[in-house]
Amino acid sequence: MMKAKIQSIQDLKKEMLSVARGERKAPADAAQISFESVEAVIRLLTPENRVLLATIDQKKPTSVADLARLVHRAEPNVSRTLGKLEAVGFVRLRPGVGKIKIPEVVVRHLTVDMDICSQQDKVTVA
Repeated sequence: MMKAKIQSIQDLKKEMLSVARGERKAPADAAQISFESVEAVIRLLTPENRVLLATIDQKKPTSVADLARLVHRAEPNVSRTLGKLEAVGFVRLRPGVGKIKIPEVVVRHLTVDMDICSQQDKVTVA
């Protein structure tokens, strides 16, 4: 299991600028998946996107076009959604023949540890 970082965009920007200016070393968790908030994770994992992930996992589509057909959605919309899911590390788009990309689920489980009285939330992915 790997912990994901919960960090505001503003804090991330400050951290990155500080590292770029040489004021500090890159933090050990710099390469981790990161989210602005737990709410951002929840917004990304809509029922429609979870169906998309389940279809990838169960049906093993051979391309983004194949996946779009399986979920009855327009290919550009599926491609855009996969880009978001890939950016946070939930899916991988493996090269296929020519320009074809083959979607694969990378993260199957996500645990949210939320202290409802503070903003010290934690997300763990596996």
